[in-house]
Amino acid sequence: MTNPATESLTLPILGMSCAACQHHVEEALRSTTGVESARVDLMAHRASVVFDPAVAAPATLVEAVRAAGYDAVLPRADAAASHAAADAQAKGADRKALAAIVAGAAAMLLAMPLAPQMGGADRLLMRLLPWLYALPHSLLRWTLLTATALLMIWAGRGIYLSALRGLRHGSTNMNTLVSLGTSVAFAYSAYATLWPAPGRQVYFDAVLLIIGFLLLGKALEARAKHRALSALDSLSRLRPATARRLRNGVQEVVPLEQIQPGDRVVVLPGERFPVDAEIAEGRTSVDESMLTGESTPLPREPGGRVLAGSLNYDGAVVCRAQSLGEATVLAQITRMVEQAQGSRAPIERLADRASAIFVPVVLALAACTFLVWMAASHSLQLALANMVSVLVIACPCAMGLAVPAALTVAVGRGAQLGVLFKGGEALERLAGLNAIVLDKTGTLTAGRPVLVGVHSLGTVTEEQLLRIAAAAEERSNHPLAHAVVEAARERGLNWQQPEETQILPGRGLTARVEGHACTLGNEALFQEFFIKLPRDAAAAEPGVTRLWMALDNKPAGYFDARDTLRSDGAAAVTALRRHLRVLMLTGDSAAAAAPIAREAGIEEVEAGLDPSAKLARIRTLQQSGLRVAMVGDGINDAAALAQADAGIAMGSGADLAQEAGDVLLLRARPSSIPAALDLARQTLRIMRQNLGWAVGYNLVGIPLAAGALYPAFHVLLSPWVAAAAMAFSSVSVLANSLRLRRWQPASSAQTR
Repeated sequence: MTNPATESLTLPILGMSCAACQHHVEEALRSTTGVESARVDLMAHRASVVFDPAVAAPATLVEAVRAAGYDAVLPRADAAASHAAADAQAKGADRKALAAIVAGAAAMLLAMPLAPQMGGADRLLMRLLPWLYALPHSLLRWTLLTATALLMIWAGRGIYLSALRGLRHGSTNMNTLVSLGTSVAFAYSAYATLWPAPGRQVYFDAVLLIIGFLLLGKALEARAKHRALSALDSLSRLRPATARRLRNGVQEVVPLEQIQPGDRVVVLPGERFPVDAEIAEGRTSVDESMLTGESTPLPREPGGRVLAGSLNYDGAVVCRAQSLGEATVLAQITRMVEQAQGSRAPIERLADRASAIFVPVVLALAACTFLVWMAASHSLQLALANMVSVLVIACPCAMGLAVPAALTVAVGRGAQLGVLFKGGEALERLAGLNAIVLDKTGTLTAGRPVLVGVHSLGTVTEEQLLRIAAAAEERSNHPLAHAVVEAARERGLNWQQPEETQILPGRGLTARVEGHACTLGNEALFQEFFIKLPRDAAAAEPGVTRLWMALDNKPAGYFDARDTLRSDGAAAVTALRRHLRVLMLTGDSAAAAAPIAREAGIEEVEAGLDPSAKLARIRTLQQSGLRVAMVGDGINDAAALAQADAGIAMGSGADLAQEAGDVLLLRARPSSIPAALDLARQTLRIMRQNLGWAVGYNLVGIPLAAGALYPAFHVLLSPWVAAAAMAFSSVSVLANSLRLRRWQPASSAQTR
């Protein structure tokens, strides 16, 4: 259980290069006194820490990271400046990578005359560039030595400093492998330059190409990470920095921080709403697609709610500010996406365990490779070359990025489609389901039933029934309550405020209205209060939901309401039935549920269930061996959503309180359900592909680099080729993950 006195902090982490770095930083933070939990996100280079501020200050956390050989800074409010600094750093890495690769290619050309044996390529080059072979070998060697040393200091400085910091703190990472490999190759080449002898070959070209390919891989990786995080960046950029405040009839543009609840804000066509607000004057259409995935512009008039970040289409409006800053729906969505992207999926545990020991194991394998080749060939040159190849071909980055890269892109893509995943564990559970349980009202149906009948059972008139019922239901959020209140307003009725209102989830409510004890609910509620239903009441028509009303414990009347299946309900159920067993559990009557289930194509229907009965049914399905998802509105179905293997809450951009499940569907449409499941399955498939590639790459590449199939693959896996393969491995994992950015739901109905 989380200590209520704890605080959460997100620290930007500097200097991480691979999964081993992530492991070291996590361990350093977790071992700090006062830290309850720490999770490091290699993709976004940040750490989420929960700590007790009375024991550990934020500065203490920064020092713990620095003590592990890395760096951290306190969060900056100036996000734009942080992005600019990151972009400048990426451009610098591009220049260094290009310089090192060009220099490495030139060094390879200059080193060809120094080769102990002349091959076909050498003879061709001699005919094309005879002057090159006429140069003194000593001049070529010293030129290569000087240029390589300078480029190692300039382009590879960050690599070597990171490795040194790790060694000082007793940790190893990918930079350790590259630094050791290039240093050994440079040292041997320098030795061959200072004391030349027949057969002593130089590897200056390999040193430069290894550094160049590593930096190129990092640059491509950084760009891929930026694209993977683009959905979160897009959300962050939606909120304007200023707002047009209207005071005493005068408009003034002020920083957003100066807006207070209740302020009147003017929003012109083409501008984004700066805060969550209520329309006070004017009419317009609003585009909420970046928040909810709903591409159709929505009409808004006085009294309608608009969300921060949504686009005002065609009307100038005056709004009354409601939620500001971190309380806006946009901020809540952004926070949920950020937390989900930084979470861990269970499938990632394998990579975490491997990353913790990966670098030490590779160092041991490299040492064994050197010893075996020295014993077998008695050639220091060959032993060093194979050892360096082993060091530089190993890539812990690919394993570290395999799962979080796919998770990050999937969470961002889901947010663009109006599907908010709570994290990697929720997404993985969603991909492994056998059955799905659907609520009826508000999930399959529009959730806005219309009153079609008011029936009195005694001397109370229909108008009196409706007035008392509207007073009692005014404080309820149930769809039937909305139907009653709306019908009363259409008739122009006025009512007194109720007293002692008590909501009974799944059954109804009780209240005192106009001096009467009023009971409103279903048959189960009447049985609970020992109120006998009249035998002569007409049976409810198919598809009609009946709401019973009693005054002073005596039946007084009933209300009939009709709801309709959503336009995409049947198509969504058809898509779900291709992979899952589909059931409907509803608190409504069998007469009301059966027509909706038949129209939707659901064969298994259980009606008249209260929240506890739904919970029990979910447990029964799980005990039979099924992995079950529950889809509901997040209020009456909260217990069932929590019990299910995966809970899916139907919500809306205007109400993020419905977060009882693992997934929140901002577009309250059935078509969003198969879309969420399909995205989860595709993401898990990408995760497994990434892990298979990362693990397989190292399992195959390291033995080949060690010379396991010598001489067939020895030329192919020379040190610089090994470096290129290493850079390609992590980039390929990211590129595979980025395919999820273009993922679309199978049915076009799910995107409209």
